[in-house]
Amino acid sequence: MSGTATTGRGAQAPLPLTGTPDLSEVGDWIALLKPRVMYLVVFAGLIGLLLAPGSLHPALVATAILCIALGAGGAGAINMWYDRDIDAVMRRTARRPVPAGRIEPGAALGFGIALSVASVLILGLATNAVAAASLAFSIAFYVFVYTIWLKRRTPQNIVIGGAAGAFPPIVGWASVTGDITLEPLVLFAIIFMWTPPHFWALSLWAHADYERAGVPMLPVVSGARSTRLQILLYTVALAPLGLAPWALGFAGPAYAAAATLLGLGFLWHAWRVWREPQDAFGHSLAGDAAAKRTFRYSLLYLALLFAALPLDRLVSP
Repeated sequence: MSGTATTGRGAQAPLPLTGTPDLSEVGDWIALLKPRVMYLVVFAGLIGLLLAPGSLHPALVATAILCIALGAGGAGAINMWYDRDIDAVMRRTARRPVPAGRIEPGAALGFGIALSVASVLILGLATNAVAAASLAFSIAFYVFVYTIWLKRRTPQNIVIGGAAGAFPPIVGWASVTGDITLEPLVLFAIIFMWTPPHFWALSLWAHADYERAGVPMLPVVSGARSTRLQILLYTVALAPLGLAPWALGFAGPAYAAAATLLGLGFLWHAWRVWREPQDAFGHSLAGDAAAKRTFRYSLLYLALLFAALPLDRLVSP
């Protein structure tokens, strides 16, 4: 990178000549991939790989995980390209690389498409067509169904669109087995049911952002009080669903104990959201402290619940 920069007196000072991009520029391209989301996606895919019967060569395991990460990152980059207009007016997202002008929209789109296509092709060549098709479907669902169709049209965007984030265990499982059976579908269902209370907890304190951007999140359309109730109801459904791997016989008592404790913890947090001091409209009088704690706990819940599955196999007879 070379060129000139304007000094405080208006003179042109030469920029340093380098053969590598600036670290902040690299960080912007990494930010396009939504790395915080990617971590959870990769972890869920890894659990699917570990639980699947059979085995893969370690190099193929690494390739499958890399493809899941690239697929998630590519979908995230396309999402940032499409949502650049609403991201620009929300405080939480205004500093993202595209709305902030640090990366051109077309470059972000091309980057996302390239990563998405490469991830599917490489996974298909390294493992099998079922895994590649599952990854391709998850990317397409996130981009076309959630981002383009649902997000700006219905408060059920997170409920239906949550399916996109629930595919990684299926992709991981299929990478080993070449098929899709009940076990990965149960993991899919857990993530699917987990997504609404997780995201609605966030939307309770970010509702002003969504309202300003015209995104019909549940607190904007139905109000905070209704959102609090939905968080509680979905958590009531999620807690017993977390025990399904044990009930169906592919997890043991150690997992059942962990799932019970984690589910009770989530229920307690959801109850605190419901009972948090609030005005007549359900808006928090305590700085949305309960919703913020619930959002953080929901991340811990899913990570520990899924980690308990392979650990259970180590300790159960």
